[in-house]
Amino acid sequence: MNYLITIIGPTAIGKTALSIALAQHFGCDIISCDSRQFFKEMKIGTAVPSDEELASATHHFIQNKSIFESYSVGDFEQEALAKLDELFQKKNIQIMVGGSGLYVDAILKGFDDFPDIDDSVRIEINAKYDELGIEFLQEQLQKIDSEYYQKLQTENPQTLQNPQRMKRFVEVCIGSGKPYSSFIGKRKNLRNFTPIIIGLEADREIMYDRINQRVDIMLNEGLLAEAQALCPNKHLNALQTVGYRELFDYFDGKTTLDFAIEQIKMNTRRFAKRQITWFKRTENVSWFDYLTDRKEIINSVNNTINNKETQIE
Repeated sequence: MNYLITIIGPTAIGKTALSIALAQHFGCDIISCDSRQFFKEMKIGTAVPSDEELASATHHFIQNKSIFESYSVGDFEQEALAKLDELFQKKNIQIMVGGSGLYVDAILKGFDDFPDIDDSVRIEINAKYDELGIEFLQEQLQKIDSEYYQKLQTENPQTLQNPQRMKRFVEVCIGSGKPYSSFIGKRKNLRNFTPIIIGLEADREIMYDRINQRVDIMLNEGLLAEAQALCPNKHLNALQTVGYRELFDYFDGKTTLDFAIEQIKMNTRRFAKRQITWFKRTENVSWFDYLTDRKEIINSVNNTINNKETQIE
């Protein structure tokens, strides 16, 4: 049986260090599912593992794309599953780590099966969005699929502000003539592995303090220069990211540098809260305090594997 040890938790909690410890113990590779660490131009602001960390275990899907490439969660699902098939030929235990809940779910559960949508629908929706903004998409979804709109408003309100996701919801509704929600949960995606999910957590004040410290470290490492070099491309989807957006406003003269830094810290803390909300809905997670001895976590993983192997026998 194949096992995918999956490490989840909010930003700055210590997932990278744990993933490396587990990879070294089990002699396996690491699949990264951090949706911003894919991009080679965004190193400091996405907290890409250091050169020493990258050298201490084999990593995949880190800085393997460019911000100028179109890369979706569906693309990642296909590529990561193909890579896992390859890795499982060598070792039946592999590691996945990341704080992007949607990307974690893509690998563990897969997506529902949606119909092909005519390009003319997509073009029209893009034109309307360019003219009327995100409010147009929100109004359309609320009108066509009020059930899904309410679900997002309650469980994942930031998605209502995400143009790419909202365009997709609306184009499926209009192109198929059916609510987006009617396609959810209809398809069973089979996986050739059993997930073992490890969650890291900390008291909120500790987590916030770690986030603030990480932002200060990023600035010391050159985040300002990295963001300034990327500013001419700030319209790209990959750069609609905490840590960059706030500095773009500073470069545009809209804020002071001190204010931009405080905004980065505040928005990163908000992002961490959303991560926790998402991951706490995940089933079958073994949660550990971020300071838990790694040997204890390794023992827990081994016990889980042994129990599953015994059940098979």
